[in-house]
Amino acid sequence: MKLLSLNLGRPKAVDYTDQAEGVTGIDKRPVDGPVRVAAPGPKGVGASGLTGDAVCELRHHGGNDQAVYAFAREDLDDWERVLGRPLAGGVFGENLTTAGIDVSGAKIGERWRVGPEVVLEVTSGRIPCLTFQGHMGEKGWVRRFTQKGVSGAYLRVIEPGEIRAGDPIEIVHRPDHEVTVAFQFRAVTLERALLPRVLAAGDALHPAARDTARAYVEKYGGSEA
Repeated sequence: MKLLSLNLGRPKAVDYTDQAEGVTGIDKRPVDGPVRVAAPGPKGVGASGLTGDAVCELRHHGGNDQAVYAFAREDLDDWERVLGRPLAGGVFGENLTTAGIDVSGAKIGERWRVGPEVVLEVTSGRIPCLTFQGHMGEKGWVRRFTQKGVSGAYLRVIEPGEIRAGDPIEIVHRPDHEVTVAFQFRAVTLERALLPRVLAAGDALHPAARDTARAYVEKYGGSEA
């Protein structure tokens, strides 16, 4: 398991975002390391956890619980076959393009050591937005991405440090519950009856995802496992 490419974005003016200044950092490109990774601060204030990476829409992106976004190269390869075009590392807006690790199969609260210093913790899946659709230029992209159910993972920074392309990735902790990234993503999108079970992930779960699940339980009932 390794970090195949490390991807950073720069602010870019586009016509498909509702960000106030009309800019986005979704178009991320591979870079040579090292790049420092650290907790960026709370949502709405903190941006990316990677030095030099642009997060322009702080209402929905960035902050400590979405400090890093990872997507598997294997899943990009699958999308290449579906879309019939090449997809470079970073094209989905991911900071980490991984090899040999099932990113969407990772459990909420799972911890990865990347390189010799950095430890990251999985917090949630990524919900696609219209900026993502505009960036991809694919009709019905939000629906298609959602239906496929392979969302990639947001991570928070537990131990800061430097990483670079080629660094090994090691799973150093895997919780004893059922809530994978894919499970949490399905629960919040297409199968909301699963939401009560998402709470089994506990405090590792992204706070917004936890609030969504709790609100469902309060309205419809269900067990807060």
